[in-house]
Amino acid sequence: MSQADNIYRKTCTEILNHGVWDTDLTVRPHWADGTPAHTVKLFGVVNRYNLQEEFPIMTLRRTYFKSCIKELLWIWQKKSNNVHDLDSHIWDSWADEAGSIGKAYGYQLGIRHQYPEGEFDQVDRVLYDLRHNPASRRILTNLYNFEDLHEMALYPCAYSMTFNVSGNRLNAILNQRSQDMLTANNWNVVQYAVLVHMFAQVSGLQAGELVHVIADCHIYDRHVPLVEKMLEKEAFDAPTFRMDPSVTDFYRFTPDSFRLENYRYQPFSDAISVAI
Repeated sequence: MSQADNIYRKTCTEILNHGVWDTDLTVRPHWADGTPAHTVKLFGVVNRYNLQEEFPIMTLRRTYFKSCIKELLWIWQKKSNNVHDLDSHIWDSWADEAGSIGKAYGYQLGIRHQYPEGEFDQVDRVLYDLRHNPASRRILTNLYNFEDLHEMALYPCAYSMTFNVSGNRLNAILNQRSQDMLTANNWNVVQYAVLVHMFAQVSGLQAGELVHVIADCHIYDRHVPLVEKMLEKEAFDAPTFRMDPSVTDFYRFTPDSFRLENYRYQPFSDAISVAI
């Protein structure tokens, strides 16, 4: 069983056995038929992934590796907020007629700010500090800009990254306000594990640990039977993660710079209802 499967199984089991239902509350999300989408949840979940040991992708079901990376590059490399720049349709329901999701995600990373060393956007500031100030305890990004929330199609879920260099290893904390365990958990873990590997390589470091902090960690009511069935399956060993070692410029990575070797996973229906 992979590290990611083990953590996922433990987290979901804890939610199902000890979580709190919100059925007595009015909730914002709803199903396509208009029914309120209630959840069972845990507060303050912290999961740790040692990227030195293995790549944290689940095998209890397939996580679409290339699609994860395309969205990651759309946000962190292109710093885009327009779905026309993304080779998938996962954001289409949040976009306006022009394809914009408002001042969200990539838009926030691309805003330039003045520092003593000059102007940087959030991504370039991380790259600068990892190369020039690796001992800094101020290397972080934040997408939750209160000034612009009213112009975002969706408030950011995974909203903050804190980077920390320990020896020659780059560690990171991903803060997430809300996490749908069935549809989004491993998707986010895979993305930010790749991001740590990317930042580490172009900074002459090794990827260390990814710590995932989730405020509201939940399973939707209609997803409970699917999760229970998935947890009964046998997991496989983690695949081997490969990244093009010749890339030393963060902006030179492409989806083809990454691959998985020997990725085996259990079959799972993709016809999952999504709360909106």
